[in-house]
Amino acid sequence: MNSGNIRPSGRTTFCRITVAVIIAALLLCAGAAAGPTTNITVTKIAAGTGDIIAEKTVDYLWMQENLPVQGDGVTHYYHQGPVFSKDKDVAWDHNETKNYKDHGAVMGTDVADLCSLVGGAEPGDEIMIRSSDGYHVEFPYENVCTPDSRQGPIVVTWYNGDDAVSGERAGVGYTPEDYYSGMRLVFFADDSTNVDGKHVYGNWDMHETMPGSAQHFFELMPSTNGFTAKWIDEVRIYEDGFTGDTSAPVKSLQAEATETGAAAVPDTTPTPAPLVLIAAGFALALVPLRRRI
Repeated sequence: MNSGNIRPSGRTTFCRITVAVIIAALLLCAGAAAGPTTNITVTKIAAGTGDIIAEKTVDYLWMQENLPVQGDGVTHYYHQGPVFSKDKDVAWDHNETKNYKDHGAVMGTDVADLCSLVGGAEPGDEIMIRSSDGYHVEFPYENVCTPDSRQGPIVVTWYNGDDAVSGERAGVGYTPEDYYSGMRLVFFADDSTNVDGKHVYGNWDMHETMPGSAQHFFELMPSTNGFTAKWIDEVRIYEDGFTGDTSAPVKSLQAEATETGAAAVPDTTPTPAPLVLIAAGFALALVPLRRRI
């Protein structure tokens, strides 16, 4: 018998359709998880009770018009990725020589200025910056409100005047259509410690300006690029510090607001992915059905 004429059985077809449904569901979930953002909700949370003291939601156009603008749309800002080595001195790369991550000639709003919209932060507070996919990072008051110049302001960027020369492209223009990594977190470091005169927040800069509890590591290697979360949609001020799990994405404040009786945080659930993702899932899984086995 010529095996080239054998068709898939009904059971095989059923299995492949099942796979198609699973792929489509995964694509739908992935698409719904996150995307470029235009609004940011700033919330101040009371110590102990977790009550919402104040909150305000603004979009990038309001920020541009009403708060100081960071960046000039020409100067590029960089972070540093991991420098893999068993030698700690090499891994920290004191002279800031390797693995720059170009985030473009971005412009945006200082997180400290966003905090001022809800009464500001105080020493001992901790500021969380959260992405629409649930990823979040926390910084002490000092790193947000009184940063060393070698770290620079922590900025939520909503415009890119010139794309990265190498590495990840972010798009040129305003979020969301043109700057598709926006809104993104970028440190506007000065150029005082970089051998090439670039504005890089390097790994040794992090060592010198940030407490160990707030430093970022990738596979045990220091990496400031891990701070550059994209699709930012929330800033939260936790009085006396954040006491939740810093190793997992934070959950919505909706449940907390319900329990405490505080004002509910506006729903920031991303819009579900378009149906084209479902069609793509079926297409990927059903292509083998067109082939002979």
